[in-house]
Amino acid sequence: KLNELSDIAHSLCRLGHGNKISYSKKIFIPLTKLCRDVCHYCTFAQAPQGDVPAYLTREQVLEIARAGAAAGCNEALFTLGDQPELRYQAAREGLAALGHETTIDYLVEMSRAVFEEPGLLPHANPGVMSRDQIAALRTVSVSQGIMLESVSPRLSERGEVHFGSPDKDPAVRLETIRHAGELQVPFTSGILIGIGETRLERIESLLALRELDDQYGHIQEVIVQNFLPKAGTAMHDAPPCPPDEYLDAIALARVILPPDVHLQAPPNLSDDFGILLDSGIDDWGGVSPITADHVNPERPWPDQERLTMVTERHGFTLAPRLTAYPEYVLEPSHWFDPDLRFAIMDRSDSEGLGRDDPGAVFPEVIETIPAEDGAEVRQIGSESTAWYSGTPVRPVDLVSGRSVAHGRLREVLDGVLDGERAGHEELLTLFESRGPEVVAVAEVADELRRRRVGDDVTWVANRNINYINVCTYKCRFCGFSKGPLSLNLRGTPYLLEMDEIADRAAEAARMGATEVCLQGGIHPDFDGDYYLDVTRAVRDAVPDIHVHGFTALEVTEGARRLGEPLVEYLRRAHEVGLRSLPGTAAEILDDDVRAELCPDKINTDEWLEAHRTAHAVGIRSNVTMMYGSIERPEHWVRHLLRFRDLQDETGGFTEFVGLPFVHMASPIYLQKKARRGPTFRENLLVHAVARIAYDGSIDNIQASWVKIGFDGVRQLLQAGVNDLGGTLMDENISRAAGAEHGQQVTQGDLDVLVKPLGRTLKQRTTLYGPVEPGYRLKVARPDDGRIRIPVVAN
Repeated sequence: KLNELSDIAHSLCRLGHGNKISYSKKIFIPLTKLCRDVCHYCTFAQAPQGDVPAYLTREQVLEIARAGAAAGCNEALFTLGDQPELRYQAAREGLAALGHETTIDYLVEMSRAVFEEPGLLPHANPGVMSRDQIAALRTVSVSQGIMLESVSPRLSERGEVHFGSPDKDPAVRLETIRHAGELQVPFTSGILIGIGETRLERIESLLALRELDDQYGHIQEVIVQNFLPKAGTAMHDAPPCPPDEYLDAIALARVILPPDVHLQAPPNLSDDFGILLDSGIDDWGGVSPITADHVNPERPWPDQERLTMVTERHGFTLAPRLTAYPEYVLEPSHWFDPDLRFAIMDRSDSEGLGRDDPGAVFPEVIETIPAEDGAEVRQIGSESTAWYSGTPVRPVDLVSGRSVAHGRLREVLDGVLDGERAGHEELLTLFESRGPEVVAVAEVADELRRRRVGDDVTWVANRNINYINVCTYKCRFCGFSKGPLSLNLRGTPYLLEMDEIADRAAEAARMGATEVCLQGGIHPDFDGDYYLDVTRAVRDAVPDIHVHGFTALEVTEGARRLGEPLVEYLRRAHEVGLRSLPGTAAEILDDDVRAELCPDKINTDEWLEAHRTAHAVGIRSNVTMMYGSIERPEHWVRHLLRFRDLQDETGGFTEFVGLPFVHMASPIYLQKKARRGPTFRENLLVHAVARIAYDGSIDNIQASWVKIGFDGVRQLLQAGVNDLGGTLMDENISRAAGAEHGQQVTQGDLDVLVKPLGRTLKQRTTLYGPVEPGYRLKVARPDDGRIRIPVVAN
């Protein structure tokens, strides 16, 4: 029967939570070990001991927290006894010396301290609390918890484990959990197995928790913990919880609890903790690289390497989480105090889990600057060595490890290799990959790349001409465009003269460029003819150069200002020399996301219509996606599929270009309303999944070296990428957002990148035609001998 129940529980776990087993990298802060209860199995609670202080001091708390932050922890779990001031004079005196009347008041202060200085996310586990106390803690802690242990009042009778422990009254504990639900606090609870309760009482305890969650939706996780006897306790000679009973209780919990409630079992309390995975858990709980399990100090935590190995051996992948689970992280306005929301977002990835880039630490405020709306925003900096888009940090190697894919992921990958076209659900499954699954996705993407385009790695010699950085639109992510109140961000407004644009195009051609890329802001005084005049000036200077320019927003707005149908406007643009549109201004083609990122910009349908029309008049374009700010994987999938549908219709897209969000000087990040770009895992998956999504539709997948860096691009070339884009003389837009990868690369630089991979570097035209070595376009404009310094605002 146990095997049958475990099989059902295991299937339910897979159905509800996929292949991921989460854990929280945390520190444990034993604020006080005094407790008014005398549970017969507990070694944590201690009576006052002479001169030993009743509470940790602020500095002691911060010392532990700083060590945790330095080790990359996200969570600070406060463990402490129940209301010790109600029993011990020492506790009352200790609190008085600290300026407080109750333990909860001091806990509020210390939670705020670890949040504000080292920047950890507090989880409070102080036992029984009143509604007002829970409300006070909600302002400084991301989540809270109390172990129900059991709903059996029998366990409080004389001779039972909870006799003499008033706070273990089930009704009192259930009331605390109910108050947390009323206040919408993400909450942790659980049951303790093997302390004298019956199987029926375990079921009743789980049903009580389910009833509360059904009413409030706030029970994020339930811990099923096994009793182990400890020396020095009243139950030191009691038998430990039998393994079969423990596994039965875990399986019961998975079957009884709602599917979205996470089920946790501590890995350090079982010698063979891998078997817990077979009974339905999806979380290992808190694992600390710094502090012991103060409740079970005799049982050390498994290190992360062992935890990873055991998890993967059982067919799962390990995923870091925050103290609150993704379901809550992705609804911040509902579940968290406003002062906590940015810190939670800043530590999360696109799925609401913890960022998995090694070395990630919470940033420190380094500068305060005014925003355009007059409010103050804070410039964020960090001492972290983690990889972020635009930083010159080498990302962790994700493509050289083991390749493993189980279950649904294996089905999707096998189908792709057999020629099946991945749809929405299949692509979403790919984006959820972690650990060795990422390697498997990368391998399939690279195999598709070999089948479609072989081993050549292409590039185009081009020059960016960002002719103006003044813009009437207010895209909230853009650090490049300047309005009258944004001079403090990065330099001063500028507008290049037509002669200067022509000279730059001529200079680029003399240096070997075959393309100029024209992008800029939308000046309030421009009419649509301005863009045609710029195109004409470039082609007059270099008649055969490829003009790759003007976003869907620019051409749509240009036609609107002239009162001209878009198709006629684009036909005129093609006649004067415009040959392709960049895919930028797409960001994410989802109007809910666009309402936050670029509310006054063209919407999804308008963007697609601009490119549909361009393709109809002979102007090609590319696909771009800016990812890592506020959107989620389901938005990436919709974006990719909308482009694929249009490609099926027109065939006019030449390549996909992934554009990871660069956060450092982006207004939306500085205003604390966006994540800090994608993790490198997400970055790699975007390119690999794009290759899979566009197999047979768009042959070329390009990596942006200016945003990702050569070390990152080297891995993407092993995950489906076949194109390196342009040499990007004078690239300013990524730099304005904070990217540090420079403005230009040479063919030699690219060759050094490609050769160690056994690939061949080949120059191409914008439309992927061949270019003979040493080829130069004819220039109609005389060389005035000037060396033009790019416009860069620092």
